[in-house]
Amino acid sequence: MNIILSTDNAHKLKEIRELVDGKFRVLTKTEAGYGDIHPVEDGDTLQANAMKKIESLEGEIVIGDDTGLFVSALQGRPGVYSARYAGEEGNDEKNREKLLREMEGKIDRSAYFKTVIAVKRGDEIYTVEGICPGHITESPRGEGGFGYDPLFIPEGYDKTFAEMADAEKNAVSHRGRALRAFVETLKS
Repeated sequence: MNIILSTDNAHKLKEIRELVDGKFRVLTKTEAGYGDIHPVEDGDTLQANAMKKIESLEGEIVIGDDTGLFVSALQGRPGVYSARYAGEEGNDEKNREKLLREMEGKIDRSAYFKTVIAVKRGDEIYTVEGICPGHITESPRGEGGFGYDPLFIPEGYDKTFAEMADAEKNAVSHRGRALRAFVETLKS
């Protein structure tokens, strides 16, 4: 069975392929022939953006996800704007730098990652989600992962996502939890 992933993000693709562990063939939107489709992520929720990503794609199973980092001391920012927190021309490093500047002097460093996956399977459309609570470090740590991974320590751990091996991160991450929920829906 093929799953079309509404992204060409190599990091997300790698995580998802590892999580489905060969049970499904996962294709990027370009591999599935949809490379020219670029949905505008202008929704005000993760769910709205995830749904936009699957609207124009067809296949056995199509999934689109959106993820945000929600920081308590910043009233939930960057949230739905996580990928473009430092501006449309921003990148992972600039986003991390902005977050750390805004967190200077903050005592409450609690945060959570949330992933929403929109699924289109035939005529059925639904969402699943995964949440990973944790906190923000005072400086980047680790070389792995992407995005805010060097700044985020999941609850119950003493290392950042960027310091974890892929399997360890996938076992507790927001995306891992959402994908496991998605795979469970395929079984039912």
